Amino acid sequence: MSTILIVDDEANLRRLLSLVLREEGHQVLEADSLAQARAVLSEQAPELVITDQKLGDGDGLAVLKAVREAGLPVPVLFLTAFATVELAVSAMRAGAFDVIAKPFDPDGVKAATRRALSHAGLLRENERLRAEVGRLGGSAELIGDSPAMQALRELIARVAPTNATALITGETGSGKELVARAIHRQSPRAEASFVPVNCAALPEPLLESELFGHEKGAFTGADRARPGLFETADGGTLFLDEAGEMPPSLQAKLLRVLVDSTVTRLGSRTSRKVDVRIIAATHRDLAERVRQGAFREDLYFRLAVVPLAVPPLRERAQDLPQLVVHFLATSARDLKIAPRRISPGALRRLAGYPFPGNVRELRNLIERALILGRGEELTDADFLLPTGQPSGDELSTFLSRLPASLDMPALLEQIEKALIARALEQGGGVQAEAARRLGLSRSDLNYKLKKAPPRGKD
Repeated sequence: MSTILIVDDEANLRRLLSLVLREEGHQVLEADSLAQARAVLSEQAPELVITDQKLGDGDGLAVLKAVREAGLPVPVLFLTAFATVELAVSAMRAGAFDVIAKPFDPDGVKAATRRALSHAGLLRENERLRAEVGRLGGSAELIGDSPAMQALRELIARVAPTNATALITGETGSGKELVARAIHRQSPRAEASFVPVNCAALPEPLLESELFGHEKGAFTGADRARPGLFETADGGTLFLDEAGEMPPSLQAKLLRVLVDSTVTRLGSRTSRKVDVRIIAATHRDLAERVRQGAFREDLYFRLAVVPLAVPPLRERAQDLPQLVVHFLATSARDLKIAPRRISPGALRRLAGYPFPGNVRELRNLIERALILGRGEELTDADFLLPTGQPSGDELSTFLSRLPASLDMPALLEQIEKALIARALEQGGGVQAEAARRLGLSRSDLNYKLKKAPPRGKD
């Protein structure tokens, strides 16, 4: 277990407290004064310090200072016979983890000790992750030691120094842009620009202008010439997110850039040479899109020189605790609120959730819990997990009603149409709301509607 230092000038209290902590399996060090505590801290490195507020040669604040001077980032618990709100506030402001009233309740001491040690463990894990981030060249959120993530980092390290085009595949929210940024940071182009663009977020005319730029007068409203993102990324990396949504006309222009490294602005006949590394990403099966005639085969092979697959969170569940620690720290910092720890029960509940929205959904859940949670520790009640998926019993009942022999593709298509029709009705006909209800992107829903629009009411 852990090594705990008790600092108290009452021998009987030290003995009783030691018995309580040893019952939990901890190793206990004792000091009867501030001076002796300093001597112990100079030779030992406890993982927790419990000190009386009043000592013969000092007080708890002096012990806390001695712990910090020894360079030990460990929690300190205060014992006091005069527990008041004012004392608790001043002790916490000084850096104490908690205050325990005397005479103490053994179960209360055990609970406070567990919380303090859990918090210390989270801090150590966060520091380890920061060191790992530095070792990986700043891949800030490529967190995890699962075999899938280790293989992905190894592939990034191999492809980054080259100038090869890369195609990153993975489910929505799995971290495809983070992989692209990691490739850029570890490449010779790291000092140049990394320029991202979401090909699904812009209509075709605007996307073409964004990518290739335009000359003055090229279209209504073009009151001045403007370089496109290919020119902006010259010398660096252009990240084409959701490249599978790119319209056919732009696919041809993109292929031209990959072949001869030139771009032509809208309204111009002059080509410009660009030195840009292209990294594309998609949540679609591009090979299937090629078979459907929705994506150019020659462009697919040009983009997929080096394919990288980002695993969904459910396939690397062992990384969940590390990701939780990371998001607890970074989200609290970004939201400018006090950091929190997470209870073991809450962590177990998260571990049992499939995370259809992947790492992005996990981060959003943690941010919401940090904002709405009221305790110092986030519990399972602070995590509002979606419950819209059918239970195992409901699914079994549905399957039992199906005939023994069926046309599976036709049935799945029928179910999909019915779900889309229901979502559109519930969303008042607004496609963005229907997509949200179905857990789809707007572009995914548009694709499904074009492929097989649901029948309206007769």
